[in-house]
Amino acid sequence: MTSPHLPKVAGIQPAVSSNPSPTAAASAAASSKAAPGPTASASSAACAADSSAQAAALGPGGSPADRDRIGDLSCLHDLTIRLVRTTSLDAALRETLRAGATLLGAPRGMVALAPGTDPGSEPSDSPERATERTIGLGLGRADLGQIETVPRFSATYARVLDAETSRGPTGGPDSGRGCTTGPDSGPSSGPDSGPDSGPEDGPEDETDGTRAADGTSRPHKPGHGLHHDSGHRTGHRTGHEPAPGEAAPGAAAPGEAGTGTVSETGPVPDPGAGLAHPALVCPDIAADQELSPRHREVAARLGYAATYGVPLTTGSGTRLGAAVWFFDEPGAPAVRRRELLDSYLRHATEHCARLGERARTRADMATLREELLPSALPRVPGVSLAVRHRTGPRGGGDWYDALPLPDRAVGLAVGGVTGSGPAAVAAMGRLRASLRAYAVMEGEDPVAVLSDLELLLRLTEPSCSATALFAYAEPASRKILLAGAGHCAPLIVGPRRIEPVETAVSAPLGMLACWEAPSAEVVLREGETLLCYTDGLLHRTGHSMDRAFARLRSAAASAPRPAREDPDALVDHVLRTVLPGPLADLPDHPEDVVLLAARF
Repeated sequence: MTSPHLPKVAGIQPAVSSNPSPTAAASAAASSKAAPGPTASASSAACAADSSAQAAALGPGGSPADRDRIGDLSCLHDLTIRLVRTTSLDAALRETLRAGATLLGAPRGMVALAPGTDPGSEPSDSPERATERTIGLGLGRADLGQIETVPRFSATYARVLDAETSRGPTGGPDSGRGCTTGPDSGPSSGPDSGPDSGPEDGPEDETDGTRAADGTSRPHKPGHGLHHDSGHRTGHRTGHEPAPGEAAPGAAAPGEAGTGTVSETGPVPDPGAGLAHPALVCPDIAADQELSPRHREVAARLGYAATYGVPLTTGSGTRLGAAVWFFDEPGAPAVRRRELLDSYLRHATEHCARLGERARTRADMATLREELLPSALPRVPGVSLAVRHRTGPRGGGDWYDALPLPDRAVGLAVGGVTGSGPAAVAAMGRLRASLRAYAVMEGEDPVAVLSDLELLLRLTEPSCSATALFAYAEPASRKILLAGAGHCAPLIVGPRRIEPVETAVSAPLGMLACWEAPSAEVVLREGETLLCYTDGLLHRTGHSMDRAFARLRSAAASAPRPAREDPDALVDHVLRTVLPGPLADLPDHPEDVVLLAARF
């Protein structure tokens, strides 16, 4: 008879209580099979069910330690899977808060992004004017606003952020003011990690040391101090003897193994000094007289009694912000819980950093693309212009242009470069600039404009191809001469007709050794609109090109009379009708959309 094999799993389920209070931990820690408490989230319940199944697979021969470890790994795997499914920075941060609440047993939490790390913000030249953007879990905007009114020297999230800012190049405390939370590297420490693992706090000694609870002065140990802007400092006890009434350093709290030692008042450093994300713990906010009165007032109003804050810093030192979890009762999470959260944060911070960097890259590319396109449409007598431009996540090569030409004419152009990303955006900028030059010199002959553009593209960028449509319009006579290179035919929208402009079929630029296509001439009636667009408008519908074009024509025909008289209203109506719901503004759709309307 062979013994059962251990199942292959990777995840965690903390078998300790969801209540951080040491006094309430004894009953909850008796069995890992107990139902989650009222503060447990849905993910916590899922972790509990999964870990119970994995632990049962060990059979009667498995030790309790093995069962706990299997449960821990199983839940950590589940939480990590949920994290990697997020595709935006905000979603990843919210998932990190939910996972931390599951691991620590906290009902609420918040993340404060460090200034300059938020893709939607610009770094401030003055640190005093820089502000953090906050994201809450179980906290409304009004609740977050109240927390932000707490002075920085007392607020947990601000102290964690200031501590990371004040760190020196070696990771130790800086010479400036701030909050230093201890070393940021090293093996993960357990509850009995040594004599320095027991936390204690007290007022700062005049000799840059820490004063213990018994009033004796102890020398300050670099990397183990904790101070804020008011000058108070808390630190790890450097001796082996406990203070009166205090448990020995590293000893477990009554009723819960591995909770570490918690001082009676004051924020204390995380006893797990080897954690990659050393924490700032406020175990009893109401009893801590060193905190700001405003801090205690806000805590009482919002109903939280303790906080646990950690810096969100990647292994390479990239600072993302700070995360804080709020507990309804006084106490501190067990060391085991902190170690599990630290293991999770090692992956979560890297994932959030990647998403943030990707969002910043996309924002920079969007800014560059917008700078390459016209900042405003020109005002030309006799014609009204309107445009809508939607871009994909990687940055596409669709573009448009409208420029005044000699003899009171106007040139209209739309096009698209194949591919996406920075290369397509750069090629689009060069192509548009070249077309403007050719249009000024020979705009009255659209075929010549596109022929010269094709020659330039073939000689300078042989690996690139593009579609283009150029129209030379005379507003006084409403006569339009146009030519296209593999581009969609424009649409005439008027009170009495909705029809496409019949253009000759031609190849895209850069596809043939010698490009040539005839031009087409059309005379619009007064009040009619020429609607130009890129193929991304048709592709986003998800239908074939024929069905998509029929949908576009139907949308233009259904435009009410006021919309047909206003090009801005017309392009909005067409965009909403052809791409209903989120399709019009879907940021992750790979296709760009350009819609240019000219009403004569």
